[in-house]
Amino acid sequence: MAWWKNAVMYQIYPRSFQDSNGDGIGDIPGIISRLDHLQKLGVTGIWLSPVYQSPNDDNGYDISDYRAIHPDFGTMNDMDKLIDEAKKRDIRIIMDLVVNHTSDEHQWFEESLKGKENKYRDHYIWRDPVNGKEPNELVSVFSGSAWEFDEASGQYYLHLFSKKQPDLNWENPKVREDIYEMMNFWLDKGIGGFRMDVIDLIGKLPDQMITGNGPKLHDYLKEMHRETFGNYDVMTVGETWGVTPATAPLFASPERKELSMVFQFEHLTLDEEPGTTKWDLLDLDFLKLKQVFKKWQTELPEDTWNSLFWNNHDTPRIVSRWGNDGKHRESSAKMFAILLHLMKGTPYIFQGEEIGMVNRPISDISQAEDIETINIYHERMAKGHTHDDVMRSINAKGRDNARTPMQWDGSRHGGFTTGEPWLEVNPNHKDLNVAGNLDQSDSVFYTYQQLIQLRKDNQLVIKGDFNMLLEDHPQLFIYERAYEGEVWTVVANFSDEPCEAAIHGKEEDQTVVLSSTNKNSYDLTELKLEPFETFVVKRK
Repeated sequence: MAWWKNAVMYQIYPRSFQDSNGDGIGDIPGIISRLDHLQKLGVTGIWLSPVYQSPNDDNGYDISDYRAIHPDFGTMNDMDKLIDEAKKRDIRIIMDLVVNHTSDEHQWFEESLKGKENKYRDHYIWRDPVNGKEPNELVSVFSGSAWEFDEASGQYYLHLFSKKQPDLNWENPKVREDIYEMMNFWLDKGIGGFRMDVIDLIGKLPDQMITGNGPKLHDYLKEMHRETFGNYDVMTVGETWGVTPATAPLFASPERKELSMVFQFEHLTLDEEPGTTKWDLLDLDFLKLKQVFKKWQTELPEDTWNSLFWNNHDTPRIVSRWGNDGKHRESSAKMFAILLHLMKGTPYIFQGEEIGMVNRPISDISQAEDIETINIYHERMAKGHTHDDVMRSINAKGRDNARTPMQWDGSRHGGFTTGEPWLEVNPNHKDLNVAGNLDQSDSVFYTYQQLIQLRKDNQLVIKGDFNMLLEDHPQLFIYERAYEGEVWTVVANFSDEPCEAAIHGKEEDQTVVLSSTNKNSYDLTELKLEPFETFVVKRK
């Protein structure tokens, strides 16, 4: 069985993880200094958000040199040391890679700007004006037109994100050749694979207004597999926003030789108005959430692998989003952990999730750093929305929520830096931090540690069948995993209210595998659960 099916991944957002030199920005030596924390937690791999050379228009997702490390983060020697030190702890480094677009400060684009005859012109997507305006109505993810006019040549270039992130032209074989050569450069260093940013966009046909899942997408992925990672024992995960259980095998069925697994986001769209944007808030429909998880657990073919996650650098902290970041913060954090980690798939922990970190609300747009947040604020204010309404959306869904620095201890700036942090540390770091978690035997950290060990020790978690119970219950999220005659029942009160229920009509022999409240027995014929209380029992 592939090693990554047993893996638990940990995402590091380098800018906010650990600063080693007092400049207020996290760096690679800082990550190295905290590897023992991750070894203690038990994770198998680190998904490392971009550390490449970048002008940081989009915090590193605008790469200006794929083979250089941004000085804020350190040097290539630091990167080599990180790969080696992680390997000593049986942790693999998964590089975050953006090949849909580059920075406008990348050498390829700077050459492309020199004129239509330049050999790099066709590395990007250029079009003539139509009726003196943009070629069509494609819109950028970060607001406004996806086309930017170049005065010198009289043409527009495509940017599905910031205008400083021009899209690469994947129809050009030389682009693909250059990308594959770069990927092999990293694979030869001994990394554990790639997380492929917005990979479903590389097959775009902009003239036909097709961005995601274009007709040549899978041809490109097959070629990429053949020319790069298919020749190494690594894992690849694709960020694929529109994927379904029916289309996921196109990306992740082993016989197709494309990716190891996909990130799918269906569960994370349930609290936004259908057909709008993430900023148009909707209360979570709990019953729909259960159905989405059931679908992805039961409808994927046996050979197609899934990713499991609640949050990442692009999404708010799950405890604040759907849990309780006040009185029941710890119990709701444990609930999210247990529910997710005992499903089938490879779990991803976002830095700070293992201690139950929460969102940091802001009151003024000057406190925001994220380009997406700043753009949506000004766009919505110009359309007549009130400041309070826009800030409510930003505090609920803004990406800075997940990017505040890691909270290591209760000292100034949470032990993240001795300087002034690039983004303000959440003021609650004095009470919520790694040191405090390690001192508390029943903390959120130790719940994650137990869950990771359970996955390593029990094939049931990797291979077991999935069956959901009491699907229409308004508070309880219950499922079973069954493998070779053993059954585990996972029960969660997804609510800040107590709950009573009967799962089985008769008492059965059972053993408590894990309990968020440290109980050593449960009566499944007459359950009484506290808010967010979660437990796992097994029976033969």
